[in-house]
Amino acid sequence: MTKKGRVFSGARPTGRQHLGNYLGAMRNYVALQDDYDCIYCVVDVHALTTLETTLELKQNTYDMALDWLAVGIRPEESVVFVQSHVPQVMELHTYLSMVTPLGKLTDLPTFKDKVRENPNNINYGLVGYPVLMA
Repeated sequence: MTKKGRVFSGARPTGRQHLGNYLGAMRNYVALQDDYDCIYCVVDVHALTTLETTLELKQNTYDMALDWLAVGIRPEESVVFVQSHVPQVMELHTYLSMVTPLGKLTDLPTFKDKVRENPNNINYGLVGYPVLMA
C-alpha cells in the first residue's frame, strides 16, 4: 500500500507519560503509522532549554521511548529516535544559528511568553529553540 505522506513529531521528555499524553498524542501516533511514513523523536536537547536539572533527563528519555513502544508504535513501521543520538542535528543547528537573525528569534511570541513566565531563566537554548526545531 502506498503511504499518503510523512509525519514528523517530537516530544520533550520532561516527565513520565500519562493519560493526557496518550489521549493527546500517543494514540494518534499509533493510528497514523498505518497510512503515513512516521518519524517520532524524543527531543531531549529541546528539554535542556527549560530544565532546572538534568538528573532525570536520561531516564525520562528512555521511559518516553519505551512508553511509545508500549502503546503500539511499531519500529518496523515507524522511525523512533532520540535527538541527542544524531550528531547531525546539532551540527545543522550550529550552521543555521550562524545565519539566523537574533532579532527574528527574540520577536517570536513564544519566546516573549517564556520570558514573561520565567525571566530568570533566559538562555541561548531558549532563544535558539526554533532554530533547533528546523
